Amino acid sequence: MRLTPEEQGMLAGEQGRATQRAMEIIVTLGHIYEAERLLDVHSVQVAGVSYRNLGEAGLEFLRDWAAEGARVRVPTTLNPAGMDLVRWQHMGISQEYARKQLETIEVYAAMGIQPTCTCAPYLVGNVPGYGEHIAWSESSAVVYANSVLGARTNREGGPSALAAAICGRTAEYGLHCDANRRATLRVEVRCAVCGLDEYAALGYLVGRDVGGGVPYFVGLSMAPLDAGSADVPQEGTSQDALQTHDALKLLGAALASSGAVALYHVQGVTPEACIEGVRPGVDLCPCGIPRLVIESLEPAITALNASVESIDLVVIGCPHASLEELRQVATLITARSPRGQRLVSDLWVTMPRRVREQGEALGLVQVIEEAGGQVIADGCVVVAPMQELPYHTLATNSAKMASYALPHAGLQVRFGSLERCINAAITGCWPTHQP
Repeated sequence: MRLTPEEQGMLAGEQGRATQRAMEIIVTLGHIYEAERLLDVHSVQVAGVSYRNLGEAGLEFLRDWAAEGARVRVPTTLNPAGMDLVRWQHMGISQEYARKQLETIEVYAAMGIQPTCTCAPYLVGNVPGYGEHIAWSESSAVVYANSVLGARTNREGGPSALAAAICGRTAEYGLHCDANRRATLRVEVRCAVCGLDEYAALGYLVGRDVGGGVPYFVGLSMAPLDAGSADVPQEGTSQDALQTHDALKLLGAALASSGAVALYHVQGVTPEACIEGVRPGVDLCPCGIPRLVIESLEPAITALNASVESIDLVVIGCPHASLEELRQVATLITARSPRGQRLVSDLWVTMPRRVREQGEALGLVQVIEEAGGQVIADGCVVVAPMQELPYHTLATNSAKMASYALPHAGLQVRFGSLERCINAAITGCWPTHQP
């Protein structure tokens, strides 16, 4: 592997032990994957934030690195924590867990990392440009950055992403290279796919088949992406484009959870599947690759639904909800629940703190919380200490949440449309037969 003089100096310890340790991780990965050089990264997203996942050993590892002088040199954000960092008491989180979680955030902040805890950093201003090299680690963030934004990142582990942030480098292998961004499976969709939950179900089906490959979707009817609309919605962004981004978000998250997909293409919609392709002369969907035909979403819907009717908790926002999704939840509650009537089931809408603040300014958060729901910033059910909480059943419109809830949180799941989820929150039940 070719290293620049500066990189050689970092590896030799000229910039301190913390940077040297980071370079050792990055260079070792480069050797394993036969990379020829390192690349500058423009931003990093670090996983390994929830204390439930880290434990005391992981927290001690972070303390040691920070004590050596570890400081990030590129914009870096964090994955969701195991709780809302401000309103954790409202979630029922224990004081002992909260103390350890807040200490974890403090250690990351001491390294210069923004304490922005979200799996959707693109909703809070971290929107890498087309072709830009980054080092992100959360599975749904990675697949969104690669597929919807056209940036380039591998699916980093927590330590390797943190190392990339500290030394500002990553090795050139995997999805940083043109050749590895070509499709490995052509997916022909012949059934209607409309609601966000249906895109999630499609992703779940295809992820099980493609594994860690690169699917190329044809036959999806989606609005073209508006330039810049992946960021916090701006004035003039069309509703169709916002819906496209939310659909692609849930599609990718499901692909990454039922499989190990880090990149997908949608013909005529995602940037590399438009006219220019990856680069001139590169066939993004080569002839002769395997083909998968999707005639129905029912196999996914069946697989993601347990036979339970009573619902304890409804969760929206996996990946973290956008302002538009928050608006839809508030609208459904207003339309279907009489003013002053409290929800029967608990409702959590999880999102970045910045989006929650925007929702407060618009009165959306107040609508949900006046009905008894919670708008939770920073946290995620998948990494929360759910075993400490009195929940047994969950309803969601996210295939990622549905597939992770039982193994990660011990919850039986119902999966379906946002409308059915809000009805479950209002009534406390999920009828076996859809009305």
